[in-house]
Amino acid sequence: MNAIITPRQFPQGFRIPASKSHTIRRLLLAALGHGVTEIAYPLDSLDARSCLNICRSLGAGIEEHRAIDPACPNPAGEDGKKLVGWTVCGIGLGAGGRLKSSGSALDVGNSGTTLFLVLAVAALGDLPVTFTGDEQIARRSAGPLLSALSGLGIAVESAPGGCVPITLSGPWKGGRVSIPCPTSQYLSALLLAAPLAPAGVITEIDVPLLNEKPYIEMTLSYLKAQGIPFKGAGDFSRFRIPGGARYRPMNGPVPGDFSSAAFPGGIAAITGKKVMLRGLDREDTQGDKAFFDMLRSMGCDVAWSQAPEWVLTVSRTGPLRGGEFDLNDTPDLLPIMAVTAAYAQGDTALVNVAHARIKETDRIAVMAEELGKLGVSTTERPDGLIIHGNGGAGLKGGRVDSRGDHRIVMALAAGALGAAGPVHIEAAESAAVTYPGFLELLGADIIE
Repeated sequence: MNAIITPRQFPQGFRIPASKSHTIRRLLLAALGHGVTEIAYPLDSLDARSCLNICRSLGAGIEEHRAIDPACPNPAGEDGKKLVGWTVCGIGLGAGGRLKSSGSALDVGNSGTTLFLVLAVAALGDLPVTFTGDEQIARRSAGPLLSALSGLGIAVESAPGGCVPITLSGPWKGGRVSIPCPTSQYLSALLLAAPLAPAGVITEIDVPLLNEKPYIEMTLSYLKAQGIPFKGAGDFSRFRIPGGARYRPMNGPVPGDFSSAAFPGGIAAITGKKVMLRGLDREDTQGDKAFFDMLRSMGCDVAWSQAPEWVLTVSRTGPLRGGEFDLNDTPDLLPIMAVTAAYAQGDTALVNVAHARIKETDRIAVMAEELGKLGVSTTERPDGLIIHGNGGAGLKGGRVDSRGDHRIVMALAAGALGAAGPVHIEAAESAAVTYPGFLELLGADIIE
């Protein structure tokens, strides 16, 4: 599917969909846990559905609830109703429950978060489980995670480079392993699975490299809420986790996604038009909340209000200014930061973010190439990107290829609203991975 975005007016108010990171963690805890969990307003996206299907395949019972609800941040289904919740009957690991094995490969689709987190989950069982995914997933290595799982007694088979198809079987025997984490998802996977190892089993994890620390803070917040008795170094370089725990129900709504909010926030910065964002929690630990501090330093006005729910307002009256931004904790912001920087005066350096090259695409290289097609000069570095801003001129129109990367689709679409002419985005269907309906909100012309 291709999308053509023409510069035009756009909605002043956006209700932000639920966080993918929170949705997948909540779903996994509920699916593995003991009892019945009610999850309200989860993200209804391709990635979330990949995780839901995997959880069902591993034995969890999940019932979906849909209703006509104008307050729900998710798009309507074919019946005109929206997903408003899941009821999850957990497997009860740690309470006598066992993982199922269907005998056929479980497909994670395009969801790297699902793949990495469920690899460790599957290692808790005693039957082989095989995972596969789409073409992008087939290029994403789980090598360090698989090495760590092997060190904990798990039998592991994979394609070259630690890629899918991957087959694992337990039991989880524990021990001490060292795992470098260019993506935080490797560590989150171990942290979520280790408490459910058998009683008496101790898992010790050394972490010589860790990117994306805020996502570890998110994972640890769930362990703390569950009362899991782990020990960890303050810098996240070491953890000690005893087995024998069980997860209990955590009912309630899923917080809005700051990663998704960055795109309409970027639109406000790019166009100078005010945008009001609803559905976010000002106190949430999500790392991509830092995007709005970056916008403020570039010259935007950013303000929170609460009446009664939190509303984040972004606007701009003066010019955008370039700057230097360390994206080590927030690599998913690189595409929208690069597009926003195209409209800034002077250079903007996005630094310390080499791990952006191992996402769905090499986002540093792809953004440099695609911005070049739209008249923006960049300098590519091994660990980042310098954008030589065009000021108010921003982007010209043109044709770009997203490579099927959802964040690149949405970043280029956001930038197109301020461009000198229409922007034609190839492989735009991937936007639905995390933000269903985003292109439609922008008035995109969709070409099947």
